[in-house]
Amino acid sequence: MPRWLSPPPPAFDLETGDPLREAIIPRLVPALIAEVSPSLGDVTLVNRVNSITILAMMDALAPYHPTAVGAYTRLERQPEAERTHLNMNIASLHAAYHALSAMIPARTAVWREMLASAGLDPDDRSLDPNSPVGIGNLAGLGAVEARLHDGYNQLGNYADTTGYAPVNSPTELIDAGRWQPDITRRGIGIHVAQQFVTPQMANVEPFGDFDPRELRVPPPAASDPENWQAYKAQVDEVLALSANMTDEQKMLAEIFDNKVVSFGASFQVISRRLGLSVAENVIADVLVMLAIHDATIPTWQEKRRWDAVRPFSAIRHVYGDDMVTAWGGPGKGAVEMPASQWQSYLQEADHPEYPSSSSCVCTAQAQAMRRYTGSDELNWTVSFPAGSSRVEPGMTPAQDIEVNIATWTDFARICGESRVWAGLHFYPAIEASADMCGVVGDAAYDYFATLIEGSAPEREPAQPLDPDPRMNDRSG
Repeated sequence: MPRWLSPPPPAFDLETGDPLREAIIPRLVPALIAEVSPSLGDVTLVNRVNSITILAMMDALAPYHPTAVGAYTRLERQPEAERTHLNMNIASLHAAYHALSAMIPARTAVWREMLASAGLDPDDRSLDPNSPVGIGNLAGLGAVEARLHDGYNQLGNYADTTGYAPVNSPTELIDAGRWQPDITRRGIGIHVAQQFVTPQMANVEPFGDFDPRELRVPPPAASDPENWQAYKAQVDEVLALSANMTDEQKMLAEIFDNKVVSFGASFQVISRRLGLSVAENVIADVLVMLAIHDATIPTWQEKRRWDAVRPFSAIRHVYGDDMVTAWGGPGKGAVEMPASQWQSYLQEADHPEYPSSSSCVCTAQAQAMRRYTGSDELNWTVSFPAGSSRVEPGMTPAQDIEVNIATWTDFARICGESRVWAGLHFYPAIEASADMCGVVGDAAYDYFATLIEGSAPEREPAQPLDPDPRMNDRSG
């Protein structure tokens, strides 16, 4: 048995269990870490897996709901006597099986074991639209097929289809206003140059009714070295934050860097407050995934367009080998060092700096949740045990910390600001996303509401958007 199958999660009880939280997530998170994103911070790829999986489960549960319809698979509504916890679990697990097998095929053995642990047969290919197995298979296969040609380039292993090429090399900063791929450590003695991950995300079909080409951010003026005073000022701001980062800021930066925890755990607070059933929790989780998915489209569009410099490159450009005071690495605190050796608290993501994707997706989720609950209240209490940091394990935080994020407004603000604390962004990238992305959350909620009330038209298979006509226009 492969190491990553041992030991498997406990057997799943179809009669009483929660398939998402008890059967899927315990297997999905290790698979995401191993196959997709070691930090769970690559939002376009992590959410690709999550959104197709949740979408498949939603389409499988819709026939058991009093009014809801699936996005891509329209199956006959089941009689009330068939709307049992058992049937819904069978249908949703079979749907998830097909989605996960298509999204992370290297772990197909894990997904097969997931069904087997629940007493289900992964080789049962029934397409009977009036049986839970058939409903699940139809919904899972339908979701996968419907999004196969949506612009992500899944069949091309998510490789770039836009022709993007960085101006700067990993070792030479030719244009100090443009993104420079960093050289990252991926293991002992292994260093890899970054590549812009999924720049074609700008051309993916959204779920909500909005036109990404109408959502634009202003030029990142302070990231233009011609505006030297502003350029240096934002460099100095990041250095000061780096030198004075508190344990609380470090831990908040880490949790918001983990897209699975920050999006999932915050939503579960709402789920518990509303007393959602297992099926209702899955259906509502679709809203979170839709908001995140759609928010990345205009964000990647504008990242591709502005191609803006990250702080690590700008700091080295301003100060070279001059001494600066900043965070010196795990366990070192604030030290004096040559600016050329400065590093961010968290590893920079594999894409240009402006606008911030984290700020955008958090803003979109926050707005979608406000619409869903009718309130800005969140009241998410996050506990950080002493020494639980993944960057400074055993050292940070120095003592147990508990943080209450009272509102969705606070959620979006802290999510964005944490990226500056960690040295990944300048503040204008956070502000631009906050201004642009609320409308995406509204559009995601409006579409979700039509799915729940049953008025959403059946969607055709997704197709990529036409290339952004302003892709290479940096004039404003």
